[in-house]
Formats: sequence, structure tokens, C-alpha cells
Amino acid sequence: MMSLLVISAIVLAIALGYRTNINIGLFSIAFAYIIGCFVMGMKPGEVIALWPLKIFFVIFAVCLFYGFAIVNGTLERLSEHLLYSCRRFPHLLPYAIFLTATLIAALGAGYYTVLAFMAPLTLLLCEKTKMNLIIGGMSANYGALAGANFVSSQSGVIFRSLMGNAGVPEETAMLNSLGIFVSTMIIPLVVITIFVFFTGHRRAIASANFSIQKPEQLTREQKTTLLLTVAMMVLVLLPPVALLIAPDNATLRFVNSRVDIGLIASVFSVIALLLKLGNERKVMATVPWNTLLMICGVGMLISIAIKAGTIDLLASWIGTTIPTWLVPVAIGVIAATMSLFASTLGVVTPALFPIVPPIASSLSIDPMILFIAIVVGSQATSVSPFASGGSLLLGACPTDKGRAEMFPRLLFQAAPIGLAAAVIFNFILTFMA
Repeated sequence: MMSLLVISAIVLAIALGYRTNINIGLFSIAFAYIIGCFVMGMKPGEVIALWPLKIFFVIFAVCLFYGFAIVNGTLERLSEHLLYSCRRFPHLLPYAIFLTATLIAALGAGYYTVLAFMAPLTLLLCEKTKMNLIIGGMSANYGALAGANFVSSQSGVIFRSLMGNAGVPEETAMLNSLGIFVSTMIIPLVVITIFVFFTGHRRAIASANFSIQKPEQLTREQKTTLLLTVAMMVLVLLPPVALLIAPDNATLRFVNSRVDIGLIASVFSVIALLLKLGNERKVMATVPWNTLLMICGVGMLISIAIKAGTIDLLASWIGTTIPTWLVPVAIGVIAATMSLFASTLGVVTPALFPIVPPIASSLSIDPMILFIAIVVGSQATSVSPFASGGSLLLGACPTDKGRAEMFPRLLFQAAPIGLAAAVIFNFILTFMA
């Protein structure tokens, strides 16, 4: 009965957020308070303590530092250079769009920021080159997703934090995150290759005459920002990678235990401010406060679900009802269905990641496979017009006619293609493990 109440609260929070356009996190906090204090008998302080402080701090600190690259135009200038480099091979433009979005997202801009920037640019390129809108849109969306999944970028940091909250050790969480990143790089490259070489894409591009203007060189501030970004990535990634190579080295273990991406990003933000690489107020405004509130608010309600035994019940149902070999595929489809209407970062992964350890333990499945299946599945349908990716692409259409034409194509072409690719990948991943 308690589990049913909590599940109903989660569904209701998502539905109310979608219906009223009010942040889902606010509804989740309200339901966490009502159920926690007045149904489960918790004290108010205990409910407040469910706020995921570590996740909040890490996301805030990382996004704050990466905000300098957004404010001073480093990422925009970098993307222009990458697209310009593809001018001699126009039919390979989808790869350029994908890799450009991947790189600037991996450098920390985050999924929403990158797609919001890349969507209008991609649609403009589609218009100039006669490239299929679905190919262009999926390339930009895939790239923004894959880059953001990098272990030191926004989504990768969130995934690692959620795994840590689910009881996964830091070193294992790092490996799992790398698995997610690699998986979300492989799928788009396969899909784009099929589009580029096995459809009429090349002929359409060849029939169009277009040009990309040569971009300006990076300024001193932009070069310094890029150097700091690379330096932070090295500091974050080098100790855990070195420890994987030499796990018995006491010095490496000590250094790795003192590495925290949130604290490192905070130090680099101070350095960036001292070097005057961006205005503090403008940089602070780039922090995704709405996403932070959604993730942490839903996290409180998920914590209530864990205390109520809901997560264990869901894990038990999946473990006893679905054949073991089909579990990764099924959990990926569940994630994809949820992602049609809800955020991967704010709803899907906070809800499904906690069930991975008990399912993996009871069915003897590698937890990495389940984590990958969840992310691959949930991000497969993010191009749906009801989800964040599709809505950003629709918003980038300059005319109502363009939006009306693109809506069904995203819903009935792009989203099914993404889902089919994810299901096939999860099948292959299951049997290869």
C-alpha cells in the first residue's frame, strides 16, 4: 500500500509538472514532505536531510566553471572551426554536427545548452544543404547527449553521483560512466553511418551549393579557458585511470581518494575569475538552476520510495517476472517509455538507478550493463517532440509551418529509429557480456 502511494506520487509529480509547466522538483518536495511526515511518521528534519547535497554541490560547481566557456564564446567559436573543417566533404556534415556537439558538450556545456545552440545552426545547415531534417536533428541531439555523458561533463557527473547514492563504489562508478559514454558514442556513429551511406543523403547534398565562412581565431581569453578546461579534465581523470593501472599503489590510492570534481571545479572557477575570463554574474546565470531543482527534488521523493521499500519491490518484480536474458532490454524499454515525457537526468535515472544493485545481485548480471541499458534507453527517445531534445529542435524552427512539418517526423521517424537502435544495442550488449 505504501509503495503504491509513493509510485502514485512520483507519477502525479511528473504529470502535474508536465501539465502546469511548473518544475517537477517542487511537486516532488511537497509529496516527499506530505508522505514522509504525515504517512511514514518521519520528522521534518529527516525529510530535509534527504536533499541530495553532494549531487547539488557537484553539479553546481562543475556547471559554474564551464559557464566561463559559454559566456566568453569559447564553445561557440570552437564549434564554428569544427564545422568549417568539413567544408570539403559536405556529405560528411552529419558527422561534423555530431562530433561538434559531442566535443562542446564534453567540454562541459551540458546537453540542454549545447542543443539549444546547435539546433538552430543545424536546421540552417539543413536548409542550405538540403540535408534531411531527421539526419541533422538526430546528429545534433546524439552529439549533445554523448558529450554530456563524458565522465567529467554534466550528465556523466550526475550519473556517477546517482550510482554513489545507490551504493556503487567511486572507482566502479567511474568505469560504469565510461561504459555509458562509449555506448552512447557507438550507437550514433552506427545510425549516422547508415543515414549517410545507405540513403539518398549524399545525392541530396551534392545537388546543393553552399558555403561555410571561415571563423575568426580564438581570443586570448578563449584559449586560456580551453586550456583550463583540458587541465581540469586531466586532473579529474588521471588519478582514477592511474589507479586502475596500478591498483596496489598506496600513493595513487591516497591521491585518488582526495580528488573531487566539485571541489576541483570550484578552484578552477576562482582561477578563471582571477584571470578575468568571464563576468561573475553572467557565469552564475548559466548554472542550470531548474535542472538542479528537478534532480534534487525528485531525489528526495526517490529517497522516500527507498525508505518505503518501493525500490526493492520494483527490483523484485523485474527479477522474478522477466527472463534474465531479457532484463537489460526490458529495463531499457521502460526507461525509453518514461523518457518520452520525462527528463533522463531529473526523473528516469534517479528513479531506475537505485534498482540496479539489487537486480544485478539477485540475477548475477553485471551492473554496468543495466546502467548502460537505462541511459541508452532513456536517451533514445529524447528526440521525441514531447521530450527535451525534440522540443528544443521544434523551438529552433523559424516558422509555424516548419514546426508543423517537423513534429510528426520527430515523433514517428526519429524517436522510433532511436528506440530501435537502443533495443538492438542492448540485445547485443546482453549477449556479449
